[in-house]
Order: sequence, then C-alpha cells, then structure tokens
Amino acid sequence: MELGIGMFGDLAIDKNTGKIQDTGEKLREILEEVKLADEVGLDVFGMGEHHRPDYAVSSPEILLAAAASVTKNIKLMSTVTVLSSSEPVNVYQNFSTIDQISGGRAEIGVGRGSFIESFPLFGYNLKDYDALFEEKLDLLLKINTQEKVSWKGTLRPPMVNQTVYPRAVNNGQLPIWIAVGGTPESILRAAKLGLPLILAIIGGMPAQFKPHMDFYKEQYLKHGHDPAKMQLGIHSHTFVSDNEAICDGYFENYAAQMDRIGSSRGWAPYTKHQFNGGRSKDGALFIGDPSAVTDKILHMHELFGITRFIAHMDVGAPDHKLMMKSIELFGTKVAPEIRKALQK
Repeated sequence: MELGIGMFGDLAIDKNTGKIQDTGEKLREILEEVKLADEVGLDVFGMGEHHRPDYAVSSPEILLAAAASVTKNIKLMSTVTVLSSSEPVNVYQNFSTIDQISGGRAEIGVGRGSFIESFPLFGYNLKDYDALFEEKLDLLLKINTQEKVSWKGTLRPPMVNQTVYPRAVNNGQLPIWIAVGGTPESILRAAKLGLPLILAIIGGMPAQFKPHMDFYKEQYLKHGHDPAKMQLGIHSHTFVSDNEAICDGYFENYAAQMDRIGSSRGWAPYTKHQFNGGRSKDGALFIGDPSAVTDKILHMHELFGITRFIAHMDVGAPDHKLMMKSIELFGTKVAPEIRKALQK
C-alpha cells in the first residue's frame, strides 16, 4: 500500500485580527514539507485546487512543478484538478511537463469539485456540472492514450487530427485517478472506465463507505477490467503527534476551518464532541500518536483493501513546525510499521 501526504494549502488566519497569512510564505512552507515527505520515504504527495481567499493554491500544477525540482522519488499528483472547469489539453500538457521534469512521477487526480467557485470564474454554467465532467474526462483520456487526437463533443469545439505535446514519460500516458466523495454515479463511472478510484472520507464512520468500495469492485470486474490492476485509495484528514496536548489542541485549527466552510453551506458549528468522535477507533479522523494512526490505517486496508492512503494534513493551517513534525512521524514511525505489518 502506498502512503502519501495531501494538502489544500490552507492559509493561517489570525483569530483576533482576521489577518490572512502571506501566500508566498505558505507556498514556501509547502515546498519544505514536500521535500521532507520525499526524504522520509513517503510514496505520494497530493495538492488540491481552490479559488478562495483561505487557500494558497489555485494551480496545483505550478506547485507540483516546483515540488518536482526539490524532490527525487515521491509521486506528485493533484488532489484534485477540477476537470469540469479546466481545459483538458492544458491539463495534459501541464502534467506531462511535470512528468518530464520529475522523471515520470506525475499523476492526475480529477474530480467534479466540491467547491463551485471555479465555474463562474472561468465562465462555465453550473447547469452543465455533470456534462462538463463527462465530456472533458473523455477528451483527457483520449489525449492521454493518443498522440494525434480527433474528438467531438457538445460543450467544446472538436479536435481534428491535432497533436498534444509534450508527451508524458511512460509512452505518453499519465496515471489518472477519479476522486469522489461518495456519489454512486461517480463511482460507477470510474469502475466502467477501469480508472483508479480515490474516495474522500472526512466524516462519519469509514465503515459506512464499504458499500461504495464494494460497488466499485463489483462494477470494475463486471466491465472486464484486470483485477490485478485495480487501485483503490482513500483521502482522509490526518495529523500525527506524540504529544497528546498538541493533538487535542489541533481542534482549534480544525474547527475554525470547518466553520469557515460550513458557514456558506448551512452547517452547524463544529464541536469538540465531533472532533473526539472522529478521533475514536471508528471515526474518520486520523489524528493521534503514531501507534493510533498506524492502527487506523491498517484497519482501512483490512476493511477496504486499499492500495493507497493519502493523509490530508493541513486542514486549518497547523503551524509549519508542527506540520514538519507530523510528516516526519508519518514517514519514520507510521509508514514503516504499516509496511512491516503488510509484509506478513
């Protein structure tokens, strides 16, 4: 099972003054954190796309290209690229460029987007939310497998014998993951196409998502795909510290960000009871000491048969030093124990 770190580039916000952290400072911190993740032997780094004042990264590709220059082995993927409001030709070109810079370490995670700011920003109509994703995914997959592309859709001008360069390192092809939040239609789409699936589990109890994983596996096989090539991942909020006071205190960061998001979605204020429930054995928060986080990830492997776990670590913008320590512990304490257990 591959183990990785995911981030959205949350900017720290002073609770007294409301002042938002300098974006350049945050980006430089992220690059230090990615470099450390690579040095401690983690497998994957994922970066999300957002177009809001409380996030630093609107273009994962640029951040990942910078990360390629300071890392040696770690895979670099978007978590996610909002494909519905992106141009597939440009998406492929950007990631194939990262692939060339990094020596074949680029991957694309695509999704429809849980935030909708990018649609009006780039001139797309939300009524086309589903159709845009289906059509653009179809084009991206064709570009990924064919150097010369002819394609026709309804929401974008056609392509006629056009070439897309540069090509990715591995015969022009990049790994493309479908990222979902639990919508059955999205899971079915990934299974029918035989694409790797990554499921965001950030609330409730992970066991509740087992029917989704079972549905994917069933449909993947039903549509004739090779079971040996099946890849399943989950992406969950994670923070590792060997100091319980730090783990407990992380509630302040976490709740502040949940409330910022929830204020526009009609959510009730996030409570300490929810936080503690998420940290419990059956909860969806992987927040605790290395042993507790290790046990929960191994349980996810047993429950779902996952091949990748991405620890989303920067919710609410924890202090950079605490982030560095969390990544260090994840790479030096959690990962070795998981790998050892799975070799048995």
